[in-house]
Amino acid sequence: MEITALIGSELGVSRWIEMSQERIDSFAECTEDRQWIHVDRERAARGPFGTTIAHGYLTLSLVAGTLAEVVGDRLGSAMVLNYGIDRLRFITPVRSGARVRNRVVLQSVEPKGAGKVLYSMACTMEIEGDDAPALVATVLGLAAG
Repeated sequence: MEITALIGSELGVSRWIEMSQERIDSFAECTEDRQWIHVDRERAARGPFGTTIAHGYLTLSLVAGTLAEVVGDRLGSAMVLNYGIDRLRFITPVRSGARVRNRVVLQSVEPKGAGKVLYSMACTMEIEGDDAPALVATVLGLAAG
């Protein structure tokens, strides 16, 4: 089946990934973003979410790996490069201990010449047991070769 036949279709859903406090703490150290809502368990327990929450950019960082998991080699290219994000919205905070997964829909396929193809994919990072997603993003991948 040609990939263009899948435009508008769900390509799949990734596995669930736990947003552990250890993951949150490691991200805080790596990025030097140690805001209390992410790393101070006692203060966060008294805060608006009743616990610590993941950084929005931590949740976003999981998109690349989960997208690769869902898409795999279905795009028919040996290499797909991250080309950017056209639209990104953080909808719902992800509480420590929650699990997230990525639901991927192919939005468009655009030939770019010289054997390159630009793919646009709608990624929705869902939170287990929550009606609202953590984030929605239009992610671009440039296939070459």
